[in-house]
Amino acid sequence: MALTTLLAVILAACGLVSSSGAFREAFLADGSTPLEDTKVRVTSKNFTESVLLGKITATYLAAAGAAVEDLTNAPGSMSSRQAQLNGDADILWEYTGTAWQTYLGETDTISDPDELWRRVRDADRANGVEWLEPASFNNTYAFAASSPTAQRLGVKTMSDIAKLPVSERTFCINDEFLSRADGMVPMLEAYGIPLGSPDGVPKGNVTTMDSGVVYTSTARSAPCNFGMVYSTDGRIKNLDLVVLEDDRKFFLPYSGCAVISSSLNEKSPEIAELLAPVSKKLTDELMQELNGRVDIDGEDPADVAYDWLKAEGFIA
Repeated sequence: MALTTLLAVILAACGLVSSSGAFREAFLADGSTPLEDTKVRVTSKNFTESVLLGKITATYLAAAGAAVEDLTNAPGSMSSRQAQLNGDADILWEYTGTAWQTYLGETDTISDPDELWRRVRDADRANGVEWLEPASFNNTYAFAASSPTAQRLGVKTMSDIAKLPVSERTFCINDEFLSRADGMVPMLEAYGIPLGSPDGVPKGNVTTMDSGVVYTSTARSAPCNFGMVYSTDGRIKNLDLVVLEDDRKFFLPYSGCAVISSSLNEKSPEIAELLAPVSKKLTDELMQELNGRVDIDGEDPADVAYDWLKAEGFIA
């Protein structure tokens, strides 16, 4: 007990104690333990999807016999990344677009998700981490409309918005997206309807608000027909929103990837082999569903992770 208490105090000082509870114990479906005697520290950022991915990883690797330390829900957007670079954590789920722009400081727009992943993987190896192959989901920026509004206006792509009367080109976004270098202003220019132009999108057609209010306002189609969303958010399905295709490929891909320390990857290549089939199952639609179970239904991320792994036959 004394050692456990001391460990908790030390980790708390580092800001790496999970504040989202523990993961649930399980076994691999075939009863094997390929990671026996392997120690793994799993961390995550402190938003729903990141915590969920961390819980899936912790649950599955522990079921494979690893001694897993749960450091998910790390406070602050950079603390989990820094913990991994410092050697205080081993596995973290990240997004290729985030790494390309925020961590690596690159400004080139790369629309092909596979090419972006390869370039991020190759560049980040210098930091002592290995990007495993991308999952099948892309949590990027997107614009959505309510199902009735999309049907009324006949829109399926972002280019379709440019065909609408100016009065119908109304948008709800958060403050950050208005000022981002890859946000509202260059996006509208890319689609030929520049902000502030009477023939494009007059400034009065854009309303800034809290991100959560954007979803409900878009569902009501008031004060906007189109709202900025994150493509794997559970509220998209819950509110019956229609995500428009970014047909000019303006937004960077934000493919989800498990990122593992190079040292652990070399020592235990079985981890990458175990996570590969899990990653392939994680689609946009599935992440919307799992995120919704937490954000809308109020379920514990550890339970959602366990239930999904069990339903897919990964654990027993």
